[in-house]
Amino acid sequence: MQTVLLVIHLFVALALIGVILLQRSEGGALGIGGGNSSAGSIFSARGVGNALTRATAFLAIAFFATSIGLTVLATRGKTGGSAFETAPVTQQQNGDAPPAPAGGDSGALPNLGGQPQPPSVPTNN
Repeated sequence: MQTVLLVIHLFVALALIGVILLQRSEGGALGIGGGNSSAGSIFSARGVGNALTRATAFLAIAFFATSIGLTVLATRGKTGGSAFETAPVTQQQNGDAPPAPAGGDSGALPNLGGQPQPPSVPTNN
């Protein structure tokens, strides 16, 4: 379902880009409606503008609907709440010492609290 909606969303986005580029701009830079229209055209200049405006509105509504649908499908089945509620809570020890590492690898970090450990020096026996 999500894949089908994503494909529809992409087609709607491409069609929306095309329809927007076909519209007549204020300066007549990219539009097809600028200048004189030929007598053999199917639509008048006003008819083309109305059709493109309606198509843009329809495609924009479809784009927003598919965006919301994709968001709903992506978040379906996940637990609610924010990232702050699901983040693990760590407490400070002794007020100023950082928490102990969770991995159990005590040799990677220096011992900042508790009993000092003797340095590990290789011996030649």
